[in-house]
Amino acid sequence: MKHFFAIYMTTLLFNCGAFAQKTITHKVEKGETISQIAEKYNVTPNDIYQLNPDAQAGLKPKSVLLIPSISVKLPVAIPAKTTPEGVSHQVVAKETLYGIEKKYGISDELLKQANPFLEKEGLKIGQTLIIPSKKNIKITAEAPEKAVYHLVLPKETKYSIAKQYGITIEELERKNPEVVSNLPEGFKLLVKGKAPKQEVAPVIAESKKEIVVAAPVQVVDKKTFQEYIVKPKETLYGLSKMFGMNQEELIKINPTLSEGVIEGMILKIPSSVVVNQEVKKDYVALSKNATTARKKLALLLPFNIAKIEGDTLNSTAKRLKKDKFLNMTLDFYAGALMAIDSAKVLGLPIDIAIFDSQETKNSSLVSAIVKNNNLQNSDVVIGPFYQSNVEKTAELLMQNQVPVISPLSKDQVVSFANVYQSVPSPDAVKNAMFDYMRSKNGNMIAVVDKKKLSIIQFIKENHKDVKFSTLTENGAVSAENLKSLFVLDKINYVVMETGNTGMIKSTIAVMLSAMTTYKVQLVILEPNETLDTDEVSIANLAKLKLTYPSVNRENESPEALIFEKEFKKKNKIDPNVFATRGFDITFDTMIRLAQDKKYQKTIDNTATEQVDNKFEFYKKEGGGYANKGIYILYYDTDLTIKEAN
Repeated sequence: MKHFFAIYMTTLLFNCGAFAQKTITHKVEKGETISQIAEKYNVTPNDIYQLNPDAQAGLKPKSVLLIPSISVKLPVAIPAKTTPEGVSHQVVAKETLYGIEKKYGISDELLKQANPFLEKEGLKIGQTLIIPSKKNIKITAEAPEKAVYHLVLPKETKYSIAKQYGITIEELERKNPEVVSNLPEGFKLLVKGKAPKQEVAPVIAESKKEIVVAAPVQVVDKKTFQEYIVKPKETLYGLSKMFGMNQEELIKINPTLSEGVIEGMILKIPSSVVVNQEVKKDYVALSKNATTARKKLALLLPFNIAKIEGDTLNSTAKRLKKDKFLNMTLDFYAGALMAIDSAKVLGLPIDIAIFDSQETKNSSLVSAIVKNNNLQNSDVVIGPFYQSNVEKTAELLMQNQVPVISPLSKDQVVSFANVYQSVPSPDAVKNAMFDYMRSKNGNMIAVVDKKKLSIIQFIKENHKDVKFSTLTENGAVSAENLKSLFVLDKINYVVMETGNTGMIKSTIAVMLSAMTTYKVQLVILEPNETLDTDEVSIANLAKLKLTYPSVNRENESPEALIFEKEFKKKNKIDPNVFATRGFDITFDTMIRLAQDKKYQKTIDNTATEQVDNKFEFYKKEGGGYANKGIYILYYDTDLTIKEAN
């Protein structure tokens, strides 16, 4: 009742005041802006501010605004009068400085000289301006207007900048077509006059041809910059990594990047940058009988037999039930044995040696095994499992340049050139998902639980073209805000990261309701156990084509089915991910060794794919190789998981 009374009294007082015009009321929704409300009622933001001065301090949800009715006739232009100083002009609604200056053919500088109050007050309805006649000025009105620039500061908007300079947003966008879809921080906006025809970059503040507002921008000198042409499927993230620059620096030099990376774009980068372009490898099937030279392969696996034999409290059977690490080792070993059998069938000339590394996270028998078994003469070593022990093995074999493959660790502390990290890093997995969405020219929106601070930070630092959906005060999804971020004619990828069932359901509900108007697709970056519960409908996930990155896939090819059948026949159980990985890594290594070239050469030139894993290695800056063989998978409408193209 109080709320109704406040609305009634506000309307009554307004109608009794000096502004005797028809109005309507609007209740502010959370997330709404003055520009959105003005557009809804076909009025200008200034019209709303005139009736609601307090709104300039910000909008509050559930507050009530007075909106001028579109049926109300706007004040008509008042005829100009001639005075000794020149022509007088009374400002009416919706007029701008730019429009007045264009009407009378006068520069911004001369108009403000004749009307000094404009510098402090800006343009207001009802003001009387003096338009100086040509007889009273030494410079003709047709003289070219000086170019005035504004450097975009944090949290500034097109509206605030346009208001500051007395122009409309449309005029601002017309002068700066690069910012129609976005307004990047640090961008140099042309707000007055025309840019010099030959200008290719901002110039220093002391230039006589322009006035620079705010801090000076770095000068782009052809002598200190080189050009780079964007290749197909390149991304802002990839380019920044390639050039060794952060994304803000790259966008500052090349403002058009704020609109997205487009094939064929010519970028400016510092001459000091050495471009190490990563050439995408093609996936090929390597020959299975390319050489007759015998090769040596060693596997260091943590069976920890001495510990098992010394355990007087638990039998081997009991230990197998309790020890997950031992079970993982045995699964991997079973898969590796399948690969070794396959190599024998193919007649690959490889000698295999398997050793118990007897390792924990902080200890192992690696040093003794290397020394006592002449592993310096090996062509490749697979293992150990713990990354610290992999590093130790690589250090011991570095002098002989023996490749050491880390089979299971996700740790990325590679410090030796002969380490090959076979599991893609968590960051590489997430980046692959963003690269895929960009390759589809998608509109990327993040709905991230406030508790997932590491994910929020990762996206903000590495993927600045992703929009974050605003959450409510209690951390729930704002349906209105999420829908406002959708765009037509693009796939709207919603990157959802939360374990909260309610948040998941509400995100899905918003997306399902938007499907009649927009193309929407649900994305996750990491495994999410909540999605596997009965509370979340798998049918809805399929409707939204839930998409996610993965280091392995569910393969139903004839070769994969044969492997599963033979493994089950031999081990009496179905192969799990560790067994399949044991097969894939071991078989892939042996196939590479069977080529008529060194293992490292096959890594540099070729990417491969086995049953459930890809191997696409690239040299890392800090030393060693990292695998970027990652799958993009999605839930199809038939409730099966498929690989995205």
